[in-house]
Amino acid sequence: MKKGIHPDFRPVCFIDVSTKKKFLTVSTLRSKQKEVIDGVEYDVIYRDVTSDSHPAYTGEKRFVDTAGRVEKFQSKFKRIRK
Repeated sequence: MKKGIHPDFRPVCFIDVSTKKKFLTVSTLRSKQKEVIDGVEYDVIYRDVTSDSHPAYTGEKRFVDTAGRVEKFQSKFKRIRK
């Protein structure tokens, strides 16, 4: 690897806002908020959705009103179809 062209990896703690679960990893992201975990200083970054809360990973099913979406689409583009 060439020196000086790659970003520095730092210890980062991603925190899921809804479940409060912490994911410890490395990343190039930086944050002003820091937290010391097991003697290591981590940059703290809050996430709205992670694998701990996303329905695709949790198996949670959500009802989507598709009929309402279709009607909204048709009313929006009704004048164009004439």
